[in-house]
Amino acid sequence: MVRISDIKLIKLLMENSRRPYVKLAKILGVTEAAVRKRIKRLEERGVIRRYTVEVDPKKLGYGAVGIIGFDTAPEHYLRIMEDLKKCEEVVKLYSTSGDHMLIAECWFKNSSELSDFVKKLEKTEGVKRVCPAIVLERLK
Repeated sequence: MVRISDIKLIKLLMENSRRPYVKLAKILGVTEAAVRKRIKRLEERGVIRRYTVEVDPKKLGYGAVGIIGFDTAPEHYLRIMEDLKKCEEVVKLYSTSGDHMLIAECWFKNSSELSDFVKKLEKTEGVKRVCPAIVLERLK
């Protein structure tokens, strides 16, 4: 299992994988050497698979990855978009045309957490439709 502090480091790298170790250390409140060791360990364990940082959610303890499409009432679109940006479960969020107005990639510890998240969103004012899909396997 990966430590919470490692998850924070990974999220920082996902934002900017070229951020210097010194800056990462300052943000995390550790030494540069500690950052180097953590990154090396994550690489050896296969959590960090390549740069721009791509992580395997299951190795971070996320057993359910969902792609969720959302449709909103137009007057609630911006608020819902901002609310989704703040959700820890939402790893990537896209504004789209086509079948859904918003599409989110979300990571959950298990399918029960995914189900609870969807139920909560369905009750949110302005959300018209929530269409979850569980990712079975990444092909590319």
